[in-house]
Amino acid sequence: MKSFFLALTCIGNSRTGTIAAYLKMSQVDAIYLPIPINFIFIGFEGKGNQEFKLGPEEMERWFTKIDHVFEHTRVPQLGEYLTPFYRVRADGVQHHHLPLISSINYNFSVHAIEMGEKVTEVFERAIKVLARRDDVSDTRSDGDQLWQVNIDEMEYLFTSLIEYLQIDKAYNIFILNPKRDSNRHTYGYRRGLSETEINSIKEDAGMQTNLLKSKGPIQNPLDIEKKRKPLYMTHPMVKFAWTSVESIDTAQWVNFCLEALNDIEKSFSGKSTSEIVYRQAEQLLHGKSFDLALTLRKELKSSKMLGLYPECLVDSWIGKERWAFLDLTAGPFSWGPTVGGEGVRTGISLPNVEKTIGAVIEITEEEAEDKLQSVVQEKFSLFGDDHHAVDVLLAEMDIYELFVFRHCKGRRVKLALCEELEERMGDMKSEMETFQGEEQEEIHRRKAAEAIKRMEQWNLFTDAYEDTKNYTVARDSFLSHLGATLWGSMKHIVAPSSAEGAFHYYEKISYQLFFITQEKVKHIDLLPVEQNAIKQGLASFIVPGQKVQFHPHMLALSEDPALAMAFSVARRAATVPVLLVNGTYKTSVRSYLDSFILQHQLRRLSGGELLRGAHFKSRSTLEVPVFWFIQEGDPLLIDKHYQAKALLDMVIVVQSSQSDWESHLQCNGQSILWDLRNPLKAGLAAAAEHLAGLVPLHLTYSHAHENAIQDWLWSFGCNPFASTSSGWHTSLFQSDTIARNYIVTSLEESVQLVNSAIDLLIMERTNCRSSGRYTLRRLNEVTFNA
Repeated sequence: MKSFFLALTCIGNSRTGTIAAYLKMSQVDAIYLPIPINFIFIGFEGKGNQEFKLGPEEMERWFTKIDHVFEHTRVPQLGEYLTPFYRVRADGVQHHHLPLISSINYNFSVHAIEMGEKVTEVFERAIKVLARRDDVSDTRSDGDQLWQVNIDEMEYLFTSLIEYLQIDKAYNIFILNPKRDSNRHTYGYRRGLSETEINSIKEDAGMQTNLLKSKGPIQNPLDIEKKRKPLYMTHPMVKFAWTSVESIDTAQWVNFCLEALNDIEKSFSGKSTSEIVYRQAEQLLHGKSFDLALTLRKELKSSKMLGLYPECLVDSWIGKERWAFLDLTAGPFSWGPTVGGEGVRTGISLPNVEKTIGAVIEITEEEAEDKLQSVVQEKFSLFGDDHHAVDVLLAEMDIYELFVFRHCKGRRVKLALCEELEERMGDMKSEMETFQGEEQEEIHRRKAAEAIKRMEQWNLFTDAYEDTKNYTVARDSFLSHLGATLWGSMKHIVAPSSAEGAFHYYEKISYQLFFITQEKVKHIDLLPVEQNAIKQGLASFIVPGQKVQFHPHMLALSEDPALAMAFSVARRAATVPVLLVNGTYKTSVRSYLDSFILQHQLRRLSGGELLRGAHFKSRSTLEVPVFWFIQEGDPLLIDKHYQAKALLDMVIVVQSSQSDWESHLQCNGQSILWDLRNPLKAGLAAAAEHLAGLVPLHLTYSHAHENAIQDWLWSFGCNPFASTSSGWHTSLFQSDTIARNYIVTSLEESVQLVNSAIDLLIMERTNCRSSGRYTLRRLNEVTFNA
C-alpha cells in the first residue's frame, strides 16, 4: 500500500517542475533593518528666524516624499583620486564577493518633533551667551564682526535635551532656525580657539605659565543634574509621525538651562579680552575634549606652539552621542578641496530661510508707506507742467496697481495703506469717467475708456487670505531643499556606505603596533608618539562584547637591512601641481611611500612572519598589523597625498617632522593645515576602514553614477572621518555603523549561501527518485505526528 501511494505521488510531483517549486522555496530578495530617526525642529513654531512656521500637514506632504527605504551600499576601491583635479576615481568594478548594492535594506521610521518657543529661547540665549569674537582685537559694536560659539558647551544642551526627553536610543537630527541677533549677525560654531586667541597666548609667556600650573577639573554650569521626562514610551516606528512638544513638557529643562546660561553670562561680565582667552584655554586643558587638551598642553610645554591651529567655523556638528545639528541661521561657510573638487560645501548648500522665505515676506505698515512714497517721487519727478490730467491719473494708476499687486493682494494681515489705496482707486475711476464727455479730445476719451475698462477687471483687493505665487514657490523651494538635506543626513551620517569588502565580528581585536624609526630608540616611551592616545582611539572601535589587545613593537631601519630595503624600494618622489587658495600655481616635489610596493615588500619579509601574530590562525581573534613609520627631515606621505592608508591586510601610517603642511583642503577661504608630526587622526580613520569598513563622511555610493561620489557638506564633527576638525573622537553614529557593518556582512553572506542552495534546487527537476525521498520524509513526519 505504501509503495502504491509513493508511485501515485511520484506521478503527481513530477509535474511540479523543480524541487524548489515542490518545496515552495524562493530566493531571498531583500532583508530590511529598521532604523528609528527623529528630526527635531527648533525655531519653526513661528517665533524663530523670519517667524517661519511649519505645520504637521505641510511636513507630512513633503517629508513622506523622502526615500525611507534604501539599500546598504559599498564604495568601490579608490585609486589616486586627488589628481589632477581632486576627483573621485573609483573603478566602479566589484572586487569582492559582496555586491556594491546590497540586498540588505535600511527601513527608516521618521518622527518629526517640533519644539516649543521656550526651547527656541534657550538656544537663542545660548548662542548669545556662548559666542565670543573671532578676532579678539576687533572691538567694534556694530554687529559686523564674526562670532564663534563654543561648541563644547553647546554639546551640553543637545545631550541634556535628548536625555531629558529620553530619545537617546534613536538617531536625532536637530534643525535650528533661531532669530538672528542684530549684535551678532554672523556667527558659527568652533571647537577650541580662534587664530587671534592662539596668537595672544603665544605672545604672553605669563599666560602660558599660568595655564600649565592651573588645576582641574572645572565644573561647567551647563552640566546640569540629569532630569528626565519621556517624550514617548517607544518610537512610533512608522513611515512618518509628527509630535508637537508642549512648553510644559520641557519647562524643567528650560528653567535649568536658562539659569545656567545666566550664571555663565555673569561670570564673563566685566572680564577683559585676555581674561576671556585665558578662561577658554583653561577650560580646554581640563575639559572633556581629550585630544584638544593633549595638543594644547604639549604645545604650551614647547613654548613655540607650532602645532596649534584654529579649527574651521561651521554651522553643522556631529555630537559624541546619537545627535547632530544643522543651524540654518549660522554662516554661510564653505569647505572641501581647494580647487577642482566635486560636491564642495558652499554658502548655499544648506537651505536658507532668509533667502527664500525672507525674500518674499510681508512688509510692515511703515515699510509699505516708505516704498510707496519712494515710487511716487521717482515717477512724478519726470512729469512736467504740460501733462494732461488723464496722463497724470494713468501714471498714478500704474503706481497703485503695481504696489497693490505686490504688497496688498493675498496678505494675511491687511495694511491700512491698502484700504486707503482701495478708496483712492475708486475715486480715480470716477475722475476718469468725467473725461468721457463730448467736449474732451478723442485721444483723452480713448485713454479714459481703456483705463476704466482695466479698472473694472481688477481683483486686487480681497478679504480672504490667498497664498501669493511668489510666497508659495519660495516656501516649496525651501521645503524641497530641506527634505533633500535631511535625506542626505540619513545617507551620510546615520547609515553611510561602507568600504568594499567583508567585515566580520571577532571576539577579540589584537592590534600589532610596529613603530619603525631610522635609528634605534632605547625605550618605547621615548618615541615621539602619544601611545595612550593611539590606544584610546583604537579601543573606541570595539563594540559591546569585544575585547581589545595592544602589542607594541619597536623596529629600527638601521638594524634591519631587509626592512630598510623594503622601505627604500617603496620610497618615491613625484612632482605634484598645486593651486593654492589665493590662486597661486606652483609645483611641489613630494616624497612618498607607494603603499602597494610597501605592502608587497612587507609581505615578503621573513616569509610573511611579520604580519602573523600569536593569534594569526585564531577564528575568534582578528590581528590588525599597524606599521607606523617615524621619519625626521623632509615631509613624507603615502601615495603622494595621505598620512595613512588602509590596505587589505595592514594599516600604514607615516609621521614626519613638519608641523604646518598645507593640505589640498580648505575651509572658509583658508587652507587646512596638517601637523605631520601627529598623524593620529588619519591613522585612526585608516584603522577603522580596515577593521569595519568606515569611510570618510563625504563619500557615498551613487546609484545614478554607479560609482562613488563626494558631498563635502557632511564632512563635519570632531571624528576621524571629517576634515573640518582635528578631533578624532568616535561618535555613537560611527560606533553603531561599525556594529551594523558586521551585521550586514553576516546577513549578506547568509543570503548568498541560502540563495546558492535554492539555485541548485531550482536547477534540479523533480523525478521519481528525488520525489520519492521527499515524499517519504513527509509521510514519515505525518505518521510520527499522528
